[in-house]
Amino acid sequence: MLYGLVRNIAILAYRLWYGISFEGVENLPEDGTFIIACNHRSYADPVLLSLKVKKRCVYMAKEELFRNPVFAAFIRAWGAFPVKRGEGDNGIIETSIEKIRSGKNLAIFPEGTRSKDGKVGRGKTGVALIAARAGVQVVPCGISYEGKLRFRNKITVRYGRPISPEQLRISETPQPKELKALKTVIMDAITELVEK
Repeated sequence: MLYGLVRNIAILAYRLWYGISFEGVENLPEDGTFIIACNHRSYADPVLLSLKVKKRCVYMAKEELFRNPVFAAFIRAWGAFPVKRGEGDNGIIETSIEKIRSGKNLAIFPEGTRSKDGKVGRGKTGVALIAARAGVQVVPCGISYEGKLRFRNKITVRYGRPISPEQLRISETPQPKELKALKTVIMDAITELVEK
C-alpha cells in the first residue's frame, strides 16, 4: 500500500518537474518477472526507469544512502535494499535472485555508479550472473537527456527488446570470459538505446 502511494506521488511529481517521453514500452513483458538493466546518470534514475513498469521493481542501493532515516524510509518504500560496496558479491547475487523469485522485477545499474559525462560505462558482470542464475529475461533501458538534470529537462526513457534466458545461459561454474561476454551483450544494448 505504501509503495502504491509513493509511486503515485512520484509519477505526478516527475511529470510536473520534467518533460518525459517513453519509447519501446511494448518491449516490457506483460507476464513473469524480469531484470531491467539501465545506464545510470542521476539519483532520479530508479524512478524514471520504472514509471511505465506495472509490477513492482526492487533496486540495489549503496548502504550509505540508508543513513538518513527519512530518505531511507522513502527509498525502502520504493523498493531499494542496501548493498555494501567493496565486499563479496555472493550475498548481493543471492539476495537479488531471491527478490526475483519472490515475484518482483529487479532494476539494476550495471555500471555500478553514476556516469559523470553521460556516456555509458563498461559495466560489471553481476547483471549477467544474476540473470543467468535466475533464468529471467533482461530488458535493456536507456535514459537520455542533455547536460545535467534540471527543471523541465526533456528526458527520454527507452526500453529495448528483451534479451532471453536462452541468450544468457552460462555453464555450471562460469568462467570470467563467459560472464564478460554476456555483460557486453547487455551493455551494448543499453548503449544503443542511450545513443539513439
